[in-house]
Amino acid sequence: MSAAALMLTRLRGNLLYQVSPRDPIAVGAPLLNENLNVKIVTMAGTYVPLISSGVAGPLGVVHLPRLWQKVSLEENGKLARGYPGVGKGFDAMTLAALGLEEQAVRDYIKQNKPTYSEFEAWVKNNAKSLNRDAIEKHNAGVRGYNHDDETRRGILSACGMTDDASAPKDAVNLNNLEDWYEFHRAVLA
Repeated sequence: MSAAALMLTRLRGNLLYQVSPRDPIAVGAPLLNENLNVKIVTMAGTYVPLISSGVAGPLGVVHLPRLWQKVSLEENGKLARGYPGVGKGFDAMTLAALGLEEQAVRDYIKQNKPTYSEFEAWVKNNAKSLNRDAIEKHNAGVRGYNHDDETRRGILSACGMTDDASAPKDAVNLNNLEDWYEFHRAVLA
């Protein structure tokens, strides 16, 4: 395995440190702190987006942080296969609710590589319908959306869960389960 294919993760307390392959520890420097755990994992160079659609930033718009993460990853060639940068579901709903053009969002992220705070500032200046009523209506739509039965059963089955009365019905939680499953498959298994 090449050094470029290695990522070292150092854990101390609740902090997670990722060490690049050029860091001296990555090329075999001895560990001087015996309380330090080092784990070597292989990465494909792409990332499963783990920000939930149910998360909102300071503007209060749910799914907007996930949309930023997915488009940012896609524009850098790092979005995991199977995930669209801008899909037809919550992504399209969010753009429509705010009155934002997909291409304008993509162009801004590609050209500026903004932090989330910078992206929200751009949204604030460019959204055509950024008001409390539009945000509340959008948030209710995202939180209240349920996948069709076939999609729900497929996600639950892939995650090893039974489609019974205790299983989630809403798309936000089903999508979370799917993301966590894909992350586990890509990184931990």
